[in-house]
Amino acid sequence: MDDMKCKFGVDISYSVAWRGRECAYDNLRLGTPEQSYKLLPGYLHMLMDTNPGSVVNLEVSNGNRFQYLFIAFAASIHGFSYCRPVISIDATHLKGKYRGVLFTAVCHDANQQIFPLAFGVGDSENDASWSWFLHRVKSVFGSNPALVIVSDRHRSINNAVQEVFPQAFHGICMYHLLNNLKTKFRNKTKELEQHYIRTAKTYNLQDFHVLFYTLSSAVPGVKEYLEAVGLHRWTRSHAPSRRYNIMTTNISESLNAVLVKVRELPITALVNEIRLLCQKWFHERRTKAAGCTTMMSKDVEMKLEGRKDRAQAMGVICADQYTFDVVDGDRNYCVDMALWTCTCRKFQLDQLPCDHVLAVVRKTPYEAYDLCSLYYTREFWHETYRGVINPIPHISSWTTPQQISEFELQPPDVRTVAGRRRKRRLPSMGEELPTPKCSRCKERGHNRATCQNPIALHPTDEAGCSGSNLPTHQPIHPSDQHSTPQL
Repeated sequence: MDDMKCKFGVDISYSVAWRGRECAYDNLRLGTPEQSYKLLPGYLHMLMDTNPGSVVNLEVSNGNRFQYLFIAFAASIHGFSYCRPVISIDATHLKGKYRGVLFTAVCHDANQQIFPLAFGVGDSENDASWSWFLHRVKSVFGSNPALVIVSDRHRSINNAVQEVFPQAFHGICMYHLLNNLKTKFRNKTKELEQHYIRTAKTYNLQDFHVLFYTLSSAVPGVKEYLEAVGLHRWTRSHAPSRRYNIMTTNISESLNAVLVKVRELPITALVNEIRLLCQKWFHERRTKAAGCTTMMSKDVEMKLEGRKDRAQAMGVICADQYTFDVVDGDRNYCVDMALWTCTCRKFQLDQLPCDHVLAVVRKTPYEAYDLCSLYYTREFWHETYRGVINPIPHISSWTTPQQISEFELQPPDVRTVAGRRRKRRLPSMGEELPTPKCSRCKERGHNRATCQNPIALHPTDEAGCSGSNLPTHQPIHPSDQHSTPQL
């Protein structure tokens, strides 16, 4: 409104300015939300045409109304074979006119970065939509006997995983469970954070029992609550399958944060932005992996170097050619190189040499790289991103069959609520949102624009200019007030 007044000298109402802005957005977003649904079948056809091997499922209800969408790029299908079989699944709400939710399935690559597997769009987080999405994930990526699925405690996710992946281990995000604990035990949040995370992350069963007893003593009632949830679902030490270092759904939450603006777009623009993001990631990481000169990925190499430094301070006592006793401070650990085990259990659970194994490697002819899983190697890292996600030409260049071009997909049958749509999500129960920190006065609770705290021109410490070069004034004794100055 102000721009129109300044540039053209025209007064316009708020509604006219809003409609003008929406019209401009529609030109950038491949049309209105309704037109975007009509473009979707043609776009999906071109996606499969330019990316052979990709899997796309579009399901409609009565009246050709949109119901579900599933997309898995051929490059992601190929790359998953070279990633650890731990999949993090999550859903986040869309902010467009017809709302809905975006389903995601991701995992870690060899360099500990997010590797997108599949995306889906549905009406809401319910049993039917999660079951439909996971059935498509299973049909594309299979069901590895060692597969682990990590998610939050949403009831529909739990029901769908039990139905679709009955043989897979379903672990829960330890931070989501921590938020639930904070809600239930509100007066003990400090003790919970202090002991719970260490209890969940520990590898050793003996250490777990000690930490769990400490947690139970500090927070009465938490022991029964966590045992009802299932110790194997939130602890690393009791998990029946390897979770490696994936104890949370942070990779899913990070992907949701990357797509926070994209989730406001109409359906076809949403899918196109997701494709562009994956296309960019695959190219950048393929280039980075090709330039790697070490045996392991860059992140793993840094981790091994840190462990090697700590291993130098440990003592190694040999029992035979395979068995060693490693002295780490006031504790002893037994390393068996024939079975690839260490009593700290980090070696066998992460499939990466722990500090104690590397201490043995320093004293023996064993090679550290030979003890690492192939999932961390440079070759697997490069092979993960070998596939290319190809671009899609402009809509004027699309060539679609007559059946697809004549098919008019209708938006889902949902009631659109009047008024401005919410863009910021509601915090979960027990979740603590970060408070802003002022870059001017360094205090929390406000930002630089609203800061009203005075800033000293010559900041001093609490001692009153102690240690500074400024002259200090000594207090005058009453008896000296009328004394005659000496010349």
